[in-house]
Amino acid sequence: MNNFFIIILDGVGIGELPDAADYGDRGSNTLGNISKVLNGISLPNLEKMGLGNIENINGLNKIDNPIASFGKMKEISKGKDSTTGHWEISGLFVDTDFSYFPNGFPKDLTDKFLAKTNCKGFLGNKAASGTEIIKELGDKHVATGYPIIYTSADSVFQIAAHEEIIPLEKLYEICKVTREEVLTEPLLVGRVIARPFLGEKGNYTRTTNRKDFSLNPPQDTILDILQKNKINTVAIGKVNDLFNYRGINVIEKTKSNEEGCQKLSEYAGKIKNSLIFANLVDFDVYFGHRNNPEGFYKSLKDFDDYLPSFLSKINDDDIVLITADHGNDPTTPSTDHSREFVPLIVYSKKSKGKNLGIRETFSDVGKTVADYFGVDNSLNGKSFLSSIKL
Repeated sequence: MNNFFIIILDGVGIGELPDAADYGDRGSNTLGNISKVLNGISLPNLEKMGLGNIENINGLNKIDNPIASFGKMKEISKGKDSTTGHWEISGLFVDTDFSYFPNGFPKDLTDKFLAKTNCKGFLGNKAASGTEIIKELGDKHVATGYPIIYTSADSVFQIAAHEEIIPLEKLYEICKVTREEVLTEPLLVGRVIARPFLGEKGNYTRTTNRKDFSLNPPQDTILDILQKNKINTVAIGKVNDLFNYRGINVIEKTKSNEEGCQKLSEYAGKIKNSLIFANLVDFDVYFGHRNNPEGFYKSLKDFDDYLPSFLSKINDDDIVLITADHGNDPTTPSTDHSREFVPLIVYSKKSKGKNLGIRETFSDVGKTVADYFGVDNSLNGKSFLSSIKL
């Protein structure tokens, strides 16, 4: 038995879901709209794997005999957050919606925040772009020492602070207290996120010292199930935070796609009987949320260029699955995630490419992983393992 790699291209959607209008995302299509704005895109290695066979996207060629199986997946959980996306990929159906704060946090919650964290005040308290709110309030934060609190269309309580005003460990402690003592039941807030920044007046920049404080998954995920069956689990990047470190044997923290790809290459061919679950976050953080289609495409090109060397390192019986957790269309006015289908590409050196169609839930991934390792499970979804075998 060998390895199963799950690689999440964070935010790389491939067209609006039927209920996209309910989320304000009508017309969103991360890959398609980037291609329209840039008059075509080219990702030759992903095209060889069948990316262009999933949807008609200008510049992406359809291949008669792709080297990987391909399709796309629906999200059935509510929302369009990284947490729900990853949990559903891991085999859960999140049937209760998280708590959202489109008009900012209510007074009873901010009063509790001040009391529990011992902060003397706060700034912000609204839904906002993280880069814009530090431009707006950075100077006032430096002058007062008050943390900046804000949210987005996702279920998040974000806390921004200049690293020289509120040191990292203090910011992390504020976030931990907010997670454990402020956002208590009946609230269900997906993540508390530390958003540190540096710089001077008029030139503030977020650092890579972000840290997420997530809820525990409500049930066992594929990570828990594999761990209980003595199968090694490796989490690379943001995956660790989103599962609150549960079910994970080996923790690999990264701060960029480049670091994430380096870790994937380290594990390829050097480990056995393991799930390697990686999140490459740059697409989402640096380009989707900042409405930068050019940067988004450049990041996709970098990943595409990386693929051949990575695939050459894997074992003959390994499976590499490439997908996303949600969309993040950088061409729309919104700077938030978008409710989209996500691409599905599944590669094995021993398999021929097949059309996996439209999967009815992201959970088909977790179910397939369980099938691959031969473990009993009650996960949602339908395995497609038999479809990708010769």
